[in-house]
Amino acid sequence: MKKRIYEIIEQGKRGDKYSVAYDILMLIAIIVSIIPLMFAEEYPIFRIIEIVTVTLFIIDYILRWITADLRLGKKGLSYLIYPFTFWAIVDLLSILPGLSLLSKGFKIFRITRLLKVLRLFKVFRYTDKIRVLGRVIRKEKSVLLTVLGIAVFYVFLTALIMFNAEPHVNPDSGATTFGDFFDALYWATVTLTTVGYGDLTPVTDIGRFVSMLSSLFGVAVIALPSGVITASYLEELRNMKDEKEDKKREDQ
Repeated sequence: MKKRIYEIIEQGKRGDKYSVAYDILMLIAIIVSIIPLMFAEEYPIFRIIEIVTVTLFIIDYILRWITADLRLGKKGLSYLIYPFTFWAIVDLLSILPGLSLLSKGFKIFRITRLLKVLRLFKVFRYTDKIRVLGRVIRKEKSVLLTVLGIAVFYVFLTALIMFNAEPHVNPDSGATTFGDFFDALYWATVTLTTVGYGDLTPVTDIGRFVSMLSSLFGVAVIALPSGVITASYLEELRNMKDEKEDKKREDQ
């Protein structure tokens, strides 16, 4: 019985209609549960949505906990380890904001509506294509971390240059420009990512030159990880397609 529950609550497997149906149900619950976050006002229907979806999430959490030994393979120790695994923490944090609707005693856990946004992370568990993207990121993590390190270093360097090269008050308008180092970090980040909101702009020649370099460098920083992820993602999709075709031939 436990093994069958485990098979159902895991990502839907080909030919297992109950497992696929369970995944679809949970995806619908996740999507419906975040609908209230799109409205500033509270409507009575939102209370019903929260009660139903949180109840489903609690049931899902309990089922995953009681089948933890099959998932982690560490027998009785699995039940102690599971609550501290990444997905168990995401599940718990996505449940806590709704517990105040089920019991007044849990109001202390209603920290913020923003915790409900974590429910979107649960989609990764039920969507195969997103799981592929996760595998791609893990596979290319060394390259991505290297690019991230370069980007962080460059942001800090340009922010430091800009904070010391630019006047903290615009001599023409008298407005505050780079009032503190955080302003410089903010400017360097939005410039490096080629967004450039324009709310902070350099007024000196050195500052403008650094700004041009940062914009050009930003194109390379954004393009490099995008190309790596795209190539690796396509490779993973091809591998999945080959595996399905091999399995199909074996079944025949």
